[in-house]
Amino acid sequence: MNKLHKDLSNAIRFLSIDAVQKANSGHPGMPMGMADVATVLFKSFLRFNPKNPNWINRDRFVLSAGHGSMLLYSLLHLTGYKSISLNDIKNFRQLKSICAGHPEYHPGTGIETTTGPLGQGIANSVGFAIAEEILKKKLGKEIINHKTYVLAGDGCLMEGISHEAMSLAGHLKLKNLVMLFDNNSISIDGPTSLAVSDNFKKRFESYGWDYILINGHNEKEIFTALKKAQNAKKPTVISCKTKIGYGSPNKSGKASSHGSPIGLDEIKLVRKSLDWKCKPFEIPKSILNEWRKVGNKGAKLDSAWNKIYKRKKNLVDKVFKNNFSKALKNEKQNSLKENKSLASRKASELTLNALTKENNTLIGGSADLAGSNNTKTKHHNAINSVNFNGDYIHYGVREHAMAGIMNGLALHSKFIPYGGTFLIFSDYCKPSIRLSALMQQRVIYVMTHDSIGLGEDGPTHQPIEQLSGLRSIPNLNVFRPADRMETIECWELALKNSKTPSVLSLTRQNLKPIRKKYSNINKCSLGAYEVLRTNKKINLTIFASGSEVNLAIETSHKLAKDKIYSKVVSVPCQDIFDLQSKSYKKKILDEAKFKISIEAASTDCWKKYIGTEGLAFGIDTFGKSAPYKEIYKYFGLTVQNISQRTKKLIKS
Repeated sequence: MNKLHKDLSNAIRFLSIDAVQKANSGHPGMPMGMADVATVLFKSFLRFNPKNPNWINRDRFVLSAGHGSMLLYSLLHLTGYKSISLNDIKNFRQLKSICAGHPEYHPGTGIETTTGPLGQGIANSVGFAIAEEILKKKLGKEIINHKTYVLAGDGCLMEGISHEAMSLAGHLKLKNLVMLFDNNSISIDGPTSLAVSDNFKKRFESYGWDYILINGHNEKEIFTALKKAQNAKKPTVISCKTKIGYGSPNKSGKASSHGSPIGLDEIKLVRKSLDWKCKPFEIPKSILNEWRKVGNKGAKLDSAWNKIYKRKKNLVDKVFKNNFSKALKNEKQNSLKENKSLASRKASELTLNALTKENNTLIGGSADLAGSNNTKTKHHNAINSVNFNGDYIHYGVREHAMAGIMNGLALHSKFIPYGGTFLIFSDYCKPSIRLSALMQQRVIYVMTHDSIGLGEDGPTHQPIEQLSGLRSIPNLNVFRPADRMETIECWELALKNSKTPSVLSLTRQNLKPIRKKYSNINKCSLGAYEVLRTNKKINLTIFASGSEVNLAIETSHKLAKDKIYSKVVSVPCQDIFDLQSKSYKKKILDEAKFKISIEAASTDCWKKYIGTEGLAFGIDTFGKSAPYKEIYKYFGLTVQNISQRTKKLIKS
């Protein structure tokens, strides 16, 4: 190991050790173990420009093993990113420091994605790699030709999402994707042999990946492996045999260095062992200058690339140009003209047909349910290993990877990914959905078969608590449209909300139109709005969403015959309604003394609207296997039952 490499690597190690020690919290072992690999990658291979972190043709570096966040923060600071100051590192894991316990995505900082839940970064990196291939096809190799490097640990590879994502990456032959596997054989509980005996070589090769095994502390082996990966014909795993806590006389190779400070006494021994004579957080000027040279190399690459980019800027602008307004307006008019009952999943398909007619940044997909989710239109061209000139991804039965990959697609550039599955399987997607919301990414989840209305498939496939759970996620819009018009409007909102992901909860069964007149105003943008009133003066408000709005309307008419007058409020998005002005919410919520809600799902998220005295008609148990009309009757979701119980409420 030459002295320069040793010094550069040790700068990472000691910034990491010192930051974790000062915070009295963190994971020093991985940064100590992977410092050599990261140094060779950044010094000799990674294309990046700290002065222009948003350079579209930069290589992406994703830290899937997010607990080792100090490795990333050290690299960004040392190479000259303004986003990470030495003071930020000194305040590692403290309030308002960008150096959070696990990397949190911030645009233009070098932190490409939020990681920490293990395996997520692997799926994100597959999304980055797919996005690069698509853009390369659209813009040409002169403009787009870069790689994605993902650093993953033993824990990442134990998570099921790693299998899903790596399997798809191998199938698509993503030659621009390189995984650096920190193969240190240590987990929190101790050696990984407690739980894992995988043959990694056979595992990765069975996915269709190249596999290279190296000593992760040997500079020449690291360089040679990375050099080989530059010309790969498929994705590459470089399995780096490392020692966790490298340099620590008493804790290297042990679980004790994984997730807690190694202690002041041990740090003294590490300094002696690695011949590092500097004080905490001190980086010798000569070493810092060498790291800044590494960072400055990218400016020349960026400058040369920018000359080509300027010549092709019109093409780039054309690729990223979206004009959804005209298509959506036409769809609204078609909806009124045709005026027929339609499942909202079918209404979504018709909307997508209009949206995908012209080339744009929408990238569709489904977890092997395209025909059921209605996500693939006649205009789509499916992506495969020999053709990335497309806009639709067959994800296979890989819901979790699909969601994580869509996050990567959204983060990479200006793509708007959407992917379909059944609402019940949102449970398989939820960790990635939560990260979409946390990172403020415009990712659209098309989730059909949204209630007991799917019928005979029974309780395993009938979502009950899923809507409530999804609505509890901050910065996530959960849409449940009541007809074709609302479906169009919900799609419009999902596309316009550039910092909020969306779930479109759609029916299998047909829905009658509730809107009869054209409006330039997107009424769903209010979250909740009045769709029917049986009298000027009312004493009952009926709240409903999706397929139950029709039921609410029928109930309202029946009650009117008994001189119980009401208004029906469609609530396509509780999340948006809750953000409306106090005066608007008061108008919707407080006009009538009595309130009921109707939704074929868990009732708990309606109680904030109807209060303790109101009636919530829904389902707080599991569903049943039967034709859907029989199930609705079984659970009392009928005009007869709702009107009878409502009468008792009002007359009590």
